[in-house]
Amino acid sequence: MITIISSTNRPGSHTLKLAKYYQQQLQEKGTEAGLLSLTELPANLLQSDLYGKRSAEFKVIQDIITKTDKFLFVVPEYNGSYPGVLKVFIDACTFPESFYDKKAALVGLSSGKYGNIRGIDHFTGVCHYIHLNIMPLKIHIAAINKEMDENGQLINADTLKFTNEQIDKFIKF
Repeated sequence: MITIISSTNRPGSHTLKLAKYYQQQLQEKGTEAGLLSLTELPANLLQSDLYGKRSAEFKVIQDIITKTDKFLFVVPEYNGSYPGVLKVFIDACTFPESFYDKKAALVGLSSGKYGNIRGIDHFTGVCHYIHLNIMPLKIHIAAINKEMDENGQLINADTLKFTNEQIDKFIKF
């Protein structure tokens, strides 16, 4: 099972639009993928689901993570790194079995010109620690607001080429 993680809890984000784009592209290539937006996390996650506690709300999410073999993380840049909510999400998941020896692809995006290169680097370190095997081809999409049309479709030829290559490799990974 593949799960795409929209790695922010910001409502109406480009991250969710890009995650849906990846889901659509995978489907067009005959590969089904679920989508988990971190906007779906319990509002009181810090109190209800850390340090061995488990709420009924998060149990549904944990079940999805447990069943997933491959993850595709779409990660926006927040203050030169990745969103804190993504780290809290990882910390709330059961360790080590949630991610241990599973596979993942990483996509960085930003409104600036670097496409969250640093944040993807930081998050890669966390992934290595939890034994999540990262696909070598990582995509960084800069100026995301200029990369997508009003329907959430990528429009830049180079970006289309590289995301398509990543998707094909992810399917085989």
